[in-house]
Amino acid sequence: MFALYSYCRTLDDIADGDAPLDSRRARLAVMRGAVAAFYETGIALAPVMAALAPAIRRFDLPRAELEALIDGMESDVNRPLTAPSMAELRLYCRRVAGSVGLLAVRIFERPEAEDFAVTLGEALQLTNILRDVAEDAELGRLYLPAEALHAAGMVVHSPRAVLTHPALPQACAMVAQWAEEDFQQAEAQLKQLGRTRLLPAMMMMATYRRQLARLVERGWRDPERPPPRLSRLARLWIALRVAAVGG
Repeated sequence: MFALYSYCRTLDDIADGDAPLDSRRARLAVMRGAVAAFYETGIALAPVMAALAPAIRRFDLPRAELEALIDGMESDVNRPLTAPSMAELRLYCRRVAGSVGLLAVRIFERPEAEDFAVTLGEALQLTNILRDVAEDAELGRLYLPAEALHAAGMVVHSPRAVLTHPALPQACAMVAQWAEEDFQQAEAQLKQLGRTRLLPAMMMMATYRRQLARLVERGWRDPERPPPRLSRLARLWIALRVAAVGG
């Protein structure tokens, strides 16, 4: 899991870094080439691939999911999402979060939990989007889906214009409801699967669900104010509660 995190962190740092656009595109292309080279030759051409290699072999981690994460990062670099359709947003969530979940459940030796991983991944990513509305706007990104903006009566799609629009809280509340529905679906899927070996995912679900509740409680009337974040003590308490009932 540390090796998988390192792979994800490397891609995220490239996509959100300060390097020129062409440099970030090239570095992502190099990472894509390193993934392809490893699966085709067994040779690790990047340190993160060398670290991940034992897990790829042991858990049969699928190449397609490692590449899906690159697809998501490339979309952030090449064409940042601006009021995407809900279908486009779901695809983005599938790439940048669902792919990680699918790789993780294989490492947990619960490959049958793929649907749970994808559902939870979307819930986590939607929570991140709601937390980072202002930060994303500064980067020229607007992940809130067009359906939510239109339902709230917003016809502007400029990230900065949406950020200062009086109907922003209504649009964010709709996305928060979708995220909560994902959490509920993931919880139902978990009951069917059983908790064995899924404790880390359960902790993530509980932590992010609490974060979503905090965001809803505060609202989005002042989106440029730093978002509420859970303290270390709160995260520890959540982890202990989950561990007490987990498998």
